[in-house]
Amino acid sequence: MNAAWARFLKSAYRREPITSFVVTVGAVDAAIGGLGERWSLFTIGLGAVGLAIALRWWMIHRSTAEVPSEAPEYYLPPSPSRPQLPNLSVSNRKHPPR
Repeated sequence: MNAAWARFLKSAYRREPITSFVVTVGAVDAAIGGLGERWSLFTIGLGAVGLAIALRWWMIHRSTAEVPSEAPEYYLPPSPSRPQLPNLSVSNRKHPPR
């Protein structure tokens, strides 16, 4: 496995851990079922992969469709109601001991 493939899998797992887990489990089930000629396990694995991909596709399209453009709500006024305080400067004089 090259480094680019590993980086892609890590980033996909971080973004969507549940979907990636279901795809991984489904792919392993499909591989075991296909190699062992267990067609029911193969079918369940392909179904899990298909379901996870469909769920992810639905979530992407749902999130882009539900984003209304609302005006931001500000809790503070745009300008302060009190006048601004003058800047303080530090003088180089020595202070008397206390």
